Amino acid sequence: MGTRDNSNPTLKSPEEWLEKVAPEKMRGTFKLFLGYAPGVGKTYNMLSEAIRRHQRGEDIVIGVVETHGRPRTAELAGQLEQIPRRRIEYKGVVFEEMDLDGILSRRPQIVLIDELAHSNIEGSKHRKRFEDVLDVLAANIDVLATMNVQHIESVAPTVQSVTGVIIRETVPDWLVQRADEIVMADLTPEALQTRMRRGDIYGIDRAEKALANFFRRGNLIALRELALQHVTKAVDRTLTAYMDAKRIEAHWAVRERIAVCISSNSSSQMLIARGARVAEGVGGELFVLHVDTDEDLPEEEKSTLASNIQFARNLEAQVFTVKGKTIAHAAASFVREKRITHIVFGRAAVHGFRKYLYYWAIQHFLSESPNVDVHIVTQHPERE
Repeated sequence: MGTRDNSNPTLKSPEEWLEKVAPEKMRGTFKLFLGYAPGVGKTYNMLSEAIRRHQRGEDIVIGVVETHGRPRTAELAGQLEQIPRRRIEYKGVVFEEMDLDGILSRRPQIVLIDELAHSNIEGSKHRKRFEDVLDVLAANIDVLATMNVQHIESVAPTVQSVTGVIIRETVPDWLVQRADEIVMADLTPEALQTRMRRGDIYGIDRAEKALANFFRRGNLIALRELALQHVTKAVDRTLTAYMDAKRIEAHWAVRERIAVCISSNSSSQMLIARGARVAEGVGGELFVLHVDTDEDLPEEEKSTLASNIQFARNLEAQVFTVKGKTIAHAAASFVREKRITHIVFGRAAVHGFRKYLYYWAIQHFLSESPNVDVHIVTQHPERE
């Protein structure tokens, strides 16, 4: 059997060539373990993965892990190297915070950082722990992190209205969207309540009070639904990025996507409301599209268009204005780009040549767009 001649430096193994041509990694990978309540297993799952990877030879350290007195979590944390915490005195009291400089000096492959929404004590480099994470990622160190869904900025008001609990610490939505991978630490509400009663989450003396307040079954169901929605969106973003990179034009949407094409006509608000009902019925995302054909609109119509757009935003639609010579062509391009699965058009009760032009435009749209469900909604005739 032949052997490779190592005396010739120009001869490389396939692995060496792959390493040479692979794009250089510019920042750390960010993996987020998302939960919907304390005790669902975020930190435990993060530590379990870290131990498996450490056993495979990866260089992993703990930046900060909060065990909350849970023996099983503490047992896992004890199996990994920990960066000693930094001691900071504030108003005569000594606090311990994650040592960002210690992590950057140690330069591991991977660091574990618990509770992203945590606010650092005054005197720390950054105000929030998630800002420390950004520095770690910028240093090309991978991060495994945890947080609960109620700490996402856009979710906090909803959680407060459902549970009555004020959420004081939040992270911006863009940070969650930046995660390269999101894993949901899931447990049914019933199983979580059982863990609470056993004293696995808090002491038994606190269990009944917690079960009567934040850990009520209705609260847990609502929180779990919010977390599942965020994970679904993350999967959809990952799939979209993959399809864009591979230039796949087919529809592989994880969720239904409903687009409503609007104009400066006040009846567009009825179309938006119809689209919102469709989106709610199928559990999909709502998009609103206005095609700017460079037509010079009177001030009254400009005002109506602005009202229509604000109405769409009030219904939490994603609003887009695109320029195009024809509505049909621009709408078809939008459907392809955003992978829309349903589109809603309005149709005025017109006759004669205008009716012919309308159907010609619809036919033009269908010939250019991929497979999409088209909803044509008849509107009241415009008043002259």
